[in-house]
Amino acid sequence: MSPSPPPPAAPAPAPPGLARKVLASLNAGSLGLAIGFGVTAAILFAPMFKTSFPELLGRTLFLAMWLLLVFVATQHMPERWLPRWWPRWLFTLIAVALAAPLGTFGVYMASVGGNLELFLESEPRIRGFVIIASTALGLGLFITLMAQVREREARSRSLALQLELERSRLERQSLDARLALLTAQIEPHFLFNTLANVQALVESGSPRAAPVLQHLMAYLRAAMPRLREHEATLGRELALVRAYLELMAMRMPDRLRHETRTDPALDAEPFPSMALLTLVENAVRHGADPSEEGAAIEVGSRRDADGSWRVWVADTGPGLAEHSAPGTGLANLRERLAGQFGARARLELTENRPHGLRAEIVVDAA
Repeated sequence: MSPSPPPPAAPAPAPPGLARKVLASLNAGSLGLAIGFGVTAAILFAPMFKTSFPELLGRTLFLAMWLLLVFVATQHMPERWLPRWWPRWLFTLIAVALAAPLGTFGVYMASVGGNLELFLESEPRIRGFVIIASTALGLGLFITLMAQVREREARSRSLALQLELERSRLERQSLDARLALLTAQIEPHFLFNTLANVQALVESGSPRAAPVLQHLMAYLRAAMPRLREHEATLGRELALVRAYLELMAMRMPDRLRHETRTDPALDAEPFPSMALLTLVENAVRHGADPSEEGAAIEVGSRRDADGSWRVWVADTGPGLAEHSAPGTGLANLRERLAGQFGARARLELTENRPHGLRAEIVVDAA
């Protein structure tokens, strides 16, 4: 038995017609403006006409609403209805210019019951028609031009905003690409240094080579998925640093001592991936390795009273002179801090009394 055919898809809703668009555009502001012009015109015309004020007010209000409808309708008219060689603003001006005398003529024809001869035989009616029609024409064209100018300004502001948003999006993409490149430069730098340490143990025949290699494999299993993290946190970076220091302490048990003094409340703060490890690597390479006595390395973090927070790596090695030629790691670190925090973050290198180096990342409060 063949399966029954699927039910026909529901037809897509038809786009709103011109009448709906026009009615939707008649807000309180446009209606209030039209009524205001109608009432003002009736008050100004009252001394010049023998017609009663209520009848005159009705005529001016009708004309104001009629011109408003013509203006709104031409603004929402589909492009396919417009002559290709006419811009919309010109078409709107012509429509309003024609609507003013035609609407006034319609008002006067209604007042004489559609009798054209009666209208043409009355000089006061013709004079009133000319006064009202010319006034409606002038005000209609003036208001239309002002509305067109305001609409063009609004479109210009909207276009400028869209361009600014697009520029911000492109700048963000460029920054993300730059940060990815910097991270890619740091990854082999870190891996090659770590493998060189293991190679030194193997070549020297040290019995610690096997356990160090096991620790390295365990460390890399945990570290590799994080090398390209875009949402790294300070807590995760501290976990990597602790594992790295444990690994280096097995290689230099007599020359490397380390401790961490961190504030757990800062663990959730965003932090560039592998950034803290760069400082710890420098402390090991320039602080503990060159010294026969080795060095102590301290890693810490704390929040200051003003809301800023800081992370530091301090060693008791030879001091600032040994670190005087910063390499790719520190240069990349400064750029990555700027990419993550902007001008809020800075890297400070100072002497660690009585000897050694203190590298500190300070992030000001937002």
